[in-house]
This record gives sequence, structure tokens and C-alpha cells, in this order.
Amino acid sequence: MGRARTLAQVYRRFGEVDAAGTSPLYERVAVALGESDEALRAIETVPARKRHPTVVLAALHDLALAGRAPALAAAYGAADGDAAAAAAIDTLLSMTDSVVAIAVRRRTRANETGRGAVLYPAITEAARRAGATAVGLIDVGCSAGLNLTVDRVGITYGNGQSLGDPSSAVQLSSSIVGDRPVPTRAMPEVVARVGIDLDPVDVTDADDARWLRACLRPDQPERAARLDAELALAATAPPLLLQGDAVEMLPDAIARVPADALPVVTTTWALSHLPLESRLRFLHRLDEAATGRTVAWVSAEGVGVAPSIPTFGDRRASGHSIIGLAVFDRSALRAEAVGRCWSRGNLLAWLADPDSAAAAPSSVS
Repeated sequence: MGRARTLAQVYRRFGEVDAAGTSPLYERVAVALGESDEALRAIETVPARKRHPTVVLAALHDLALAGRAPALAAAYGAADGDAAAAAAIDTLLSMTDSVVAIAVRRRTRANETGRGAVLYPAITEAARRAGATAVGLIDVGCSAGLNLTVDRVGITYGNGQSLGDPSSAVQLSSSIVGDRPVPTRAMPEVVARVGIDLDPVDVTDADDARWLRACLRPDQPERAARLDAELALAATAPPLLLQGDAVEMLPDAIARVPADALPVVTTTWALSHLPLESRLRFLHRLDEAATGRTVAWVSAEGVGVAPSIPTFGDRRASGHSIIGLAVFDRSALRAEAVGRCWSRGNLLAWLADPDSAAAAPSSVS
């Protein structure tokens, strides 16, 4: 009973705090699950680390999208909170084994598309500083590799600036904080696209693509439409996905970039999942790869998470992230914080001097 009460509190809090204001459907469904003793007992059959509402709700959504829970799909489609709550409980009780199987197999995925608004100007700036006319993109923690299409999307900023392809089916937007504009140079030709992930998602696989949709909240159709456009764009030129530990796979990924192109490694809120020792080893892997060629690293991580990247003196857990740019040139490291961002890139403050060549070099310790 004690465990059930704790689980009930988790689901109630998710509904009343996390989903409130952004997803009325999930607010109603999560609270209903937390108030149902039968539902809580079913959720307790899921391994403890997979009982969080984001996982269970995504598993239920996956069943609805797959046509295996038609009542739930209809309630979601009608945006009927009461019907969705009842159907979610019925689906969970009648298909407990299926919910458990999906939850065990899958990891929830964040499909925030604001990342491109951060990555595009930072990658372009990295190429400028390295004097590169072509780049190879390497995304760490790539999920489905959607960051690897950054040069093929259109981006509009709140100050009227735009980057990328205005005719692309994928159009992103980001608000600008402060009065400094982002660099407006076009990205050089992208000659390689490589993703590294422990469990990469294949955008050409129907089950994998459906799971990405299932991780979205069902009453946010504009996000679902944007994700569908991103998946379609990525599927036209699927990236090379390497499965494994990012630190160990990094040398192989960099080797996949042609010698006459600049490898640009990107991390967007990926390093926070690694212990400090692994983050330092990641930095050393980049340094080792640069003994024979120039390598760049673009990061968007929490304050103090990315080793070697300055923090503007900001405090950790301050609610925003630091946009970092590091260039490794024959073991000389030039690292700079070029901006801040909030809400996974939906708000951006570009702070780098547009005429800066790079920060002063330092060694990797």
C-alpha cells in the first residue's frame, strides 16, 4: 500500500504539475491513473525504473497509434479528457503485458526541434573559425538523428533573421533574447552525417517512427505534424547510425568524415547523462582525434556540464544552458561560450563577438 500511495502521488503530481497547462488530456489521464488502485497495481508490474508516467503514457499512446487501442485513440482524437481517462485505464488493465513489453523495450525520446536554431549558427561559426568549406556532422546521443538535418531546415528568429532553407518542409523558430544577432552565414556543404546512440532510432522503420510520435502528447497536433515533417526529411537521406557508447565510438565516427572536411561533433543535453569521468574522457577523445586533423565540438549543455566550456560565471541549475564552441587543432584547444539558450533552444541569446577568431588556446588536462 505504501508503494501504491507513492506511485499515486507521482502520477497525480505529473498530471497536476508537469502536464497542467500544456496537455489537458495527459493532466486528466495521469490523475485518473493515480486514483485507480487497479491501474496502480498494473503499473507496478512494470520494472521500477520504467514506471514513470512519461514511459507508461507513451506506451499507451503507442498502442493507440498502432490501432491496438481504438477506444483510447478515439478519445485522444476527440480531445475528450474523461473518455481518455477511462479508456487509458481500460487499455492498461486489458493489455498490461503489452504495456510492460513496450515500456521495457523502449526509452522515452525528447523531440524538441528548437535545437536546430542553436546548432545552425554555432556549426557555421565553427566552420568559419576553422576555415572549412565542408563539414561532417557527428551527433552524440542522436536518437533518430534529426539534428543531422540541420542544414536542410528553415529557421526564423524572433528578431526577423532567418537561416537555412526557406522552402524546407521543416520550419523552426526561436525567440531572441538581447540585442545581439546570430551570425547569418550559410552552413558549408555537409558531406557526412553520423549519429551515435546506445539505442539509435531508425527513421525508416515504421515501429521506431511511431514510437517517436508516441512520446509526444496526443493533444499537441502541431508538434506531431512538425515531427512527421522532420521524419520525412530525415528519411530522404538517412544518416549513418552507430550503436554504442559515445566515448568509445567517437574515433570511429570522426574517421567516417572525409579528410578534406571538418568533423563537427554536436552534443545537445547529452553529456548530462554521463558521469564527470566519462565527460572528461569524451574531451580527451576529441583531443586525440585532433592530432591529425582539426576537429570542432558544438555543445548545448547545462551550466558547468560541458568540460572546458566557460560558463559566463553562471550558477549551475540556473534554468538555462550554455552554447559552447571548441576547436581542437593539433591538440591546441580553443574553447568559448558563444551564447545561452532556454527551453531546449526555443529562446536564444547569442553572445559571441562576430569578429572573434576563437578564444585563447589551452591544453586539455
